[in-house]
Amino acid sequence: MNKHEAPIALASLHTSTRHDSGPKHVAGTAEYIDDMIEPAGTAHAYLALSTRAHAEIVSIDYAAVKAAPGVIGILTAEDIPGENDVSPSHKHDEPVFATDKVHFWGQPLFAVVAETRDQARRAAHLAKVEYRELQHHTDVRAAQAAGGKLVTEPLKLERGDIEAGLAAAPHRLKGSIAIGGQDHFYLEGHIAMAVPGEDEDVTVFSSTQHPSEVQLMVAQVLAIRHHAVTVNVRRMGGGFGGKETQGNLFAAVAALAAKKWNRACKIRPDRDDDMTATGKRHDFVVDYDVGYDDSGKIHAVDAVYGARAGFSSDLSGPVTDRALFHADNAYWYPAVRVRSEPLYTNTVSNTAFRGFGGPQGMMAAERWIEDIAYGLGKDPLEIRKANFYGLDTNNVTPYHQTVEDNIIHRIVDELEASADYQARRAAILSYNQGSPILKKGIALTPVKFGISFTATWYNQAGALVHIYKDGSIHLSHGGTEMGQGLYIKVAQVLADAFGVGLDVVKIMATTTGKVPNTSATAASSGSDLNGMAAYDAARQIKERLTAHAAKLHQVAEAEVQWVQGGIQAGATFVPFAELAASAYLNRVQLSAAGFYQTPKIHWDRATGRGHPFYYFAYGASVSEVTIDTLTGEYTVDRVDILHDVGKSLNPAIDIGQVEGGFIQGMGWLTTEELVWDDKGQLRTKAPSTYKIPLASDVPPVFNVKLAEWSVNAEPTIGRSKAVGEPPLMLAMSVVEALSMAVASVADYRIAPRLDTPVTPERVLMGVQRMKGARG
Repeated sequence: MNKHEAPIALASLHTSTRHDSGPKHVAGTAEYIDDMIEPAGTAHAYLALSTRAHAEIVSIDYAAVKAAPGVIGILTAEDIPGENDVSPSHKHDEPVFATDKVHFWGQPLFAVVAETRDQARRAAHLAKVEYRELQHHTDVRAAQAAGGKLVTEPLKLERGDIEAGLAAAPHRLKGSIAIGGQDHFYLEGHIAMAVPGEDEDVTVFSSTQHPSEVQLMVAQVLAIRHHAVTVNVRRMGGGFGGKETQGNLFAAVAALAAKKWNRACKIRPDRDDDMTATGKRHDFVVDYDVGYDDSGKIHAVDAVYGARAGFSSDLSGPVTDRALFHADNAYWYPAVRVRSEPLYTNTVSNTAFRGFGGPQGMMAAERWIEDIAYGLGKDPLEIRKANFYGLDTNNVTPYHQTVEDNIIHRIVDELEASADYQARRAAILSYNQGSPILKKGIALTPVKFGISFTATWYNQAGALVHIYKDGSIHLSHGGTEMGQGLYIKVAQVLADAFGVGLDVVKIMATTTGKVPNTSATAASSGSDLNGMAAYDAARQIKERLTAHAAKLHQVAEAEVQWVQGGIQAGATFVPFAELAASAYLNRVQLSAAGFYQTPKIHWDRATGRGHPFYYFAYGASVSEVTIDTLTGEYTVDRVDILHDVGKSLNPAIDIGQVEGGFIQGMGWLTTEELVWDDKGQLRTKAPSTYKIPLASDVPPVFNVKLAEWSVNAEPTIGRSKAVGEPPLMLAMSVVEALSMAVASVADYRIAPRLDTPVTPERVLMGVQRMKGARG
């Protein structure tokens, strides 16, 4: 050991560090499942989908399918040795293959397995299916009119005397808002490849956010134990929640074929079939009754949240629950009652999507804030501020959790000043008076988003850390990488803990064979959970190495200090690699399994009470728009954002998440429209008919800042806060700005009540309503 060697000056945590796969993404060398070298003899599967929205299956003639070129065989429900079910809610309502009845257009009937993908794809269309059609319902209002059948148990949150609050309020308004769904439109569609092993074993490469659930579902379908299924995920080309449960089907089909024919099998649907057969963000229709006073303060809120759940439960229960959890956004309701309706519809079962119901809950809240503002002739920002949660009082949510970390006042005040909101609003009011055709709008909206899985058991994570004799570090954890930067953040945590450079840490693919019983990488909790698990593993190893160094250099453990590049044992600096080598020679364990469970959280769904969220993330945005009242077309001219991520683990990654989240939210709320025809077929199932935001849709002035002064009050990893989902809701300011521009046509006297997505057609219809109301 060299006593005079200086510690290395390194900084890894809380610094802007590029994404670990960034250069590979740019160069096109990042490997996804479809890029992997296929084992010799790999077969290919393709799904045959129903062409009715609701019907009994009278018969299926497979003769032409079996006779098609290259076909190895077909898979039906009869070929499943275990359960014909991949329901993530375990309600046994989501079959792999339909048997007696189909419940939506695009439901899988069977799978074709062939020598090539093209052969399987072509053969899947050759079956002759006879149906007996049944009545179908594809939207919320039709489902409600048909009796309101639910796919899972509804939730009610209530606090205070709602009837008295509504009755005593000086003003009362009733209304509804239709909030559209959204397709995930990940760059990499669903895909799975299964490789059979000896005995029951099967290895599955799956594009999934939830490897352990894929493991469970494959085991359930094959009627084998979990330990026989290994699921591997190196990276996904996007997920956004669409790969939390929807990958179960594809993994199960690939595994079934692999084990039946004892050869590797891959399945990858075309984009149109992917969009048809997999779930989306839930559409909502929210009916509300709100009481308020002359100052705009809300006295009571009573609302029902009807959601297009689809044909099965999937995650509609927790999604609609979270919509209710965010029915308040950042606002205090003295009396409140909100109820969910996860409605059965003859559409694909909707699923998780970034925000998980929270955005829909918030959008409704902003609607009645807007209604109050136009009813009183005030700036909506004034109404928002009047209703913010208090710091010491008026701070209990509808689910009876006290808001203890409220920083929304500071966030909004700072953004209002930095974006020059008041002066710009005054200028826009003046502009609109003198501009008969083009109208402008501006809005500032807040975000308060709860962080944690509401299914409490998901709030846990594991990690496995090895140090090798040369000082290199092997990192595995249960989180999955879908482009969001989770891998690099957890690597930064580990490098910082050991005082080494990031080049020392090898980020391994996620696999159920190393870290078992993982939670989904969802609910914005990936860094919180896996970062803390990796830190726990590092802590265990560091304690052993500290004791070893103290013994080796004959100093007290208190005299051993971890520094950049190694440890300082008394007067001796020991480089990390030398420390690892000496530890091995002295039989010190250099491996640890870390674990973390989120503290403080609890939730009783039966009573609608608890502390479901560990903390809240906050943010605010200002958007300015211009509309053409003759065509309804519009531009988003400028956006300013101030967002709270606590003490950022990686500012570059976090700013990218805020920017991307906002643009994806803007797409959901303005251009991305899902349309089913009268036969129940999804017609917007390709880029030609479904418009996601383009680079040209990014506002020409786009100012994004992190609240650098924020530090999480809770002891999270590095005192950071989650960043995945909260920024998506910042895009609500675009809708509110468009509303102001439309309302200007009637001198801001009438609430425009634009449903989402606010397409140019809806803007034009809103303008026409304003002209009619103006008379």
